[in-house]
Amino acid sequence: MNVHLTFDVEVWCNGWDNLDGNFPSNYDRYVYGRSVRGDYALPKTLEILNRHSLHGVFFVEPLFSARFGQRFLDRIVALIRSAGQEVQLHLHPEWTDEIDPPILKAERVKRQHLTHYNLEEQVTLISTARSLLETAGGGAVTAFRSGSFAANRITFEALQANGIYIDSSLNRCYDISGDDLRAEYSFDEPFRYGELAVYPVTVFRDGFGKLRPAHVTACSFEELSEALLSAKSADAADFVIVSHGFELLRPNSTTPDPIVVARFEKLCEFLSGQRHDSPVTGFPTTLPAAGRRPARLATVSRRATMKRHAEQALRRMAQAVTSQS
Repeated sequence: MNVHLTFDVEVWCNGWDNLDGNFPSNYDRYVYGRSVRGDYALPKTLEILNRHSLHGVFFVEPLFSARFGQRFLDRIVALIRSAGQEVQLHLHPEWTDEIDPPILKAERVKRQHLTHYNLEEQVTLISTARSLLETAGGGAVTAFRSGSFAANRITFEALQANGIYIDSSLNRCYDISGDDLRAEYSFDEPFRYGELAVYPVTVFRDGFGKLRPAHVTACSFEELSEALLSAKSADAADFVIVSHGFELLRPNSTTPDPIVVARFEKLCEFLSGQRHDSPVTGFPTTLPAAGRRPARLATVSRRATMKRHAEQALRRMAQAVTSQS
C-alpha cells in the first residue's frame, strides 16, 4: 500500500478587508509560524518529515501572489524545494476578484469554489496558477488539489486541457466535492477519469461508525495509525493523508499546538517504521489494474476515537485560555 502524505499550503488574511495591512503578519504566520520555540509552520513540518526520511507532497496555492507579488510565492517554493520535498498545485479561486489586472474578464464578484466557474474559466484559472507556481521554481506541475476539495467533472476536463493528469481533490465527507461524480465513481479508492488518475482523500469509519477523513488535525494518532493498518489489511492500494502547512500552530496564533505537534511526530515515526510495506511516496499516473477487488473501508476502534475527543477537548480549552490572555 502506498501512503501519500500531503500538505495544502496557503496564505490567508483573516478576511477580505484591509488585505494589504493584514498580509505581512499573516504571511509570516502561515508560512513560518515564528514563536519563542522556533518556526512551527512550514519549517517545523519540513524538519520533522526529513528527520524521519519521509516524502511529502506540498500542494501550494499561488494565486495570492498575483495580488501581493511573485517574491512571496518564490520564498515558499524555495523553502519546500530546499528541503527536498515535492511541490504541486493547489488553487483557491477566492483570490480571483482581488487581482489586478483581472485574470478573468471583469471579475469583480467573489466566487468561493472552483466549481462555481465554467469550463473556460476553470481552464484559465488553472493555467494561470500553474504558470505562477512553475515561475517560482516549483518544477513542472503534474498533480492538483482544489481548495476546499471543491471539484467536479468540469475541473477534471480543465486539468486535462492543461496537461495535468493527477488529481487529489475529492473528499467524500465534503458535499461540495465531486457532487456530479458520486453516482458513477467510488471515492474510496483511486480511479481513472479519461486520462486523469484520481486519488481521493482517504476516509475511514471511526469508533462510533461515522465517516472521518484522514486529516492530521481532525484525527488522533491512534485513529490514523489504526486506519492505515486496517486499510492495508483490506488490500487497499493507496492511503491519502491531508495536513496543512500551519497545522502545528494553534488556530489564529503563532503558538505551537503541543497536541498536534506530538500527533504529527508520532505519525511520522509510525510511517517511517512501516516504510517497507507502506512506502510514503508521490502520486503515480499508473493506477492499479482494472477489475481489482475493491478494498473495504478502513475502520478504527472506539478507544482511538475517544482519544481524539479527549485531545480536541483539551485543545479547545487551551485555545480559550490563549484567547483570554
